[in-house]
Amino acid sequence: MNQEQEIIPMKTFNFEESEQSVTFIETMRVTDGVECDVYTFDGDNAKDLGIIRIKPGSKTPLQRVLKGDRTIEGYISGKGKLTITKQDGKQERYVAGEKISEPIVVTVEVGSTMQWEADKESGLTAYEICFPPYEKGRYENLT
Repeated sequence: MNQEQEIIPMKTFNFEESEQSVTFIETMRVTDGVECDVYTFDGDNAKDLGIIRIKPGSKTPLQRVLKGDRTIEGYISGKGKLTITKQDGKQERYVAGEKISEPIVVTVEVGSTMQWEADKESGLTAYEICFPPYEKGRYENLT
């Protein structure tokens, strides 16, 4: 039996209270235990979407945002946390899936670092929206 779940590409994504059509492009392996499904927004080349799937106990690389107009990180499902460290060293930690609370949607400033980490018992699914669309050199991997 195949242990990998077949991912059914999304057709729409709700962003800033608006349901927008999206088109699946590819699935990228980010690191062990982390994959990102890449989407474009139909008729909108100003931004793109990544759906980040993190296996239990895994985490995304620690990344510093080097460029871009807006980088938005958001929670979809599962349990884990998002840690953002601003340029002045101030750290913000957002816990996801522990209890019902406000949705996690965070704009990460250029110069800040960010990292999603899944709980040991549960996977985590998050999203990332990049203005302009992601291109190599937007982030610096620190781990």
